[in-house]
Amino acid sequence: MKSPSPASINILSALGLALAVTLAVLFFAGAPPLTTLAVLFGGGLDSTASLLKTFSSFIPLFLCATALLATYAAGLWNIGVEGQITLGAVFAAGFLRLPDPGSFPPALALILALAAAFAGGALWALLAGALRAYGRVHEIFSGLGLNFAATGVTLWLILGPWKRAGMASLSGTEPLPEAFRLPGFAGKPASMAGLVLAVAAFALTVWLLRRTTWGLKLAAVRQNLKAARLIGLSPKRRLLEAMGLCGGLAGLAGGLLVTGLYHRLIPSISGNFGYTAILAVLMVSLAPVFVPVSCFFFAVLLAGAVQLPMALELDSSLSGVIQGVLVLAFLAAGRMGIGGRLGGRLTGDKT
Repeated sequence: MKSPSPASINILSALGLALAVTLAVLFFAGAPPLTTLAVLFGGGLDSTASLLKTFSSFIPLFLCATALLATYAAGLWNIGVEGQITLGAVFAAGFLRLPDPGSFPPALALILALAAAFAGGALWALLAGALRAYGRVHEIFSGLGLNFAATGVTLWLILGPWKRAGMASLSGTEPLPEAFRLPGFAGKPASMAGLVLAVAAFALTVWLLRRTTWGLKLAAVRQNLKAARLIGLSPKRRLLEAMGLCGGLAGLAGGLLVTGLYHRLIPSISGNFGYTAILAVLMVSLAPVFVPVSCFFFAVLLAGAVQLPMALELDSSLSGVIQGVLVLAFLAAGRMGIGGRLGGRLTGDKT
């Protein structure tokens, strides 16, 4: 009988540690540990409606996690994903609010709106990238600042130029006409087109990072910025390209939230998907092969969190605590060997 590989043992150890720490946190928080986990996972998996809610979270989360692979490959910490989602949503909604959107066939209008969303997210990310490349402002600080700015722009539009006729409401802008909404699964707001786009974006991004010279150049910039500059790899250009791709994919997620889920622009439309995507990729040490599984796992937690107040009278924010504890446990397990093995798979490095 073949014995388990060291990598498998490390993965199982990480899972065991994460589960043990999570159960301990729930116990000390006064929540019944096993029942709480059952409600969380059941709320995202136990029915067709629950699965549709899970997929409605999985699609933008998966796109944002895919986006982050590009910037992490270049050694960048793009904390500004939330703002990039928001600007993508703003650009998509803005395009569909043109004076005569009916002049476009609905399918073409949706394609152009999603293209506008990609451009909006890319533009917002390039602002942070330019501050890093030319102003020596770390992308963490510029990203956080731009997140707040994006939220401010959204609120100004909703309460000002795009406010609903006869009222100024934080419920959002006027709903999109039916023709400008992506079709959903079984009539629910979870779009098959969004899922296809997310899977295609993931496959293309992984191919770019692992099978092209562009991906190799990003890896070189990440590993030694000074050496990359000396051999003419144009590090600033590579950083901006990575930020642009990341922001574009995050913006696309925002466009899908407008056209496929909420059907309007709402405050805080990013829904913390950007921050959750950071947790999702960190939990698997940036290994692309595990990113879909990690994103689905977090999507289940997000969908199940709404059941906690109803089933156990617990605050739904407990789901966020569990997410953070899981990531910290996995990172701690990474110190025992799993992190190096998984992280090297991003660019094919052997560790």
